[in-house]
Amino acid sequence: MDNTRSQFTTKDGFNMEYRLIGQGDPVLVLHGGHSNCDETFGYSELTARHFSVITPSRPGYGKTSKELGATMASACEAYIGLLDHLQISQAHVIGISAGGPSGIHLASRYPHRVKSLVLQSAVSQRWLLPDDNLYKSAKMMFRPSTEAYLWASIRLINALFPAFLFNSMLASFSKLPKEKVLPQISEEDRKQFKSMLNRQRSKHGFLLDLDQTGHDLTAELLAVQCPALILHSIHDASVPVEHARYAHRHIPNAQLCELDSWGHLIWLGSGNDIMYQKLFAFLDRPGERSFPHDHRT
Repeated sequence: MDNTRSQFTTKDGFNMEYRLIGQGDPVLVLHGGHSNCDETFGYSELTARHFSVITPSRPGYGKTSKELGATMASACEAYIGLLDHLQISQAHVIGISAGGPSGIHLASRYPHRVKSLVLQSAVSQRWLLPDDNLYKSAKMMFRPSTEAYLWASIRLINALFPAFLFNSMLASFSKLPKEKVLPQISEEDRKQFKSMLNRQRSKHGFLLDLDQTGHDLTAELLAVQCPALILHSIHDASVPVEHARYAHRHIPNAQLCELDSWGHLIWLGSGNDIMYQKLFAFLDRPGERSFPHDHRT
């Protein structure tokens, strides 16, 4: 398996772009908003532990057809088609941030294909409703006709003034004051953050996310049959920790780990080793773990 981009054509003739790296137990990663199959957070750690990682660009992102995101059912059918194409009968599923609803739907609709479900900083209840000011501004900022110019501007600032940009964006990721966040962030973390911004685009994908994350996920959460692990920072400003608690209350076989890490990007910053410890303890033996009541790590 290599790390080049590949493309898969669905039975309806639409395109799904994906990247596959590593060898071993398969993990299907459903990336967050403004991302694509070039996502990297946590990937070296997964491949080092002998997992293969399959990352499709979700509908509307990268080169994946936006039509596949008409409904969550059509998107999940495409993900299953991709697994069939790769001759993978069952996979762990990781849903990240705005990719959380996709992971929840996939696990609830195709229980025989999902070995376990991991939600990382994930949306798992209604989020950014049409009446919200943030919803309205996001609709305006990330519309397909202009989002490329917005991201080009961000990349320019990222190249010239990366420290300024990082500091100015902290409040969107963390509820902690800047003075408490900065000591937790290493130079390597800053490099990864800079790389994240350089690969991000919204295209049609984020508007699809806004529409879909406004739906009530209660029925889907209750229908998840596989073991589930929920990892979320208590200081997350992008997706509040209440989403994780809601998922924990409704997924029958779920473990919640509330992380005392700096914010939404739980792969970065001091304390990320605890997140990885919890993640790999779960992935290595998903069927043998007990699932205690809500606790904080």
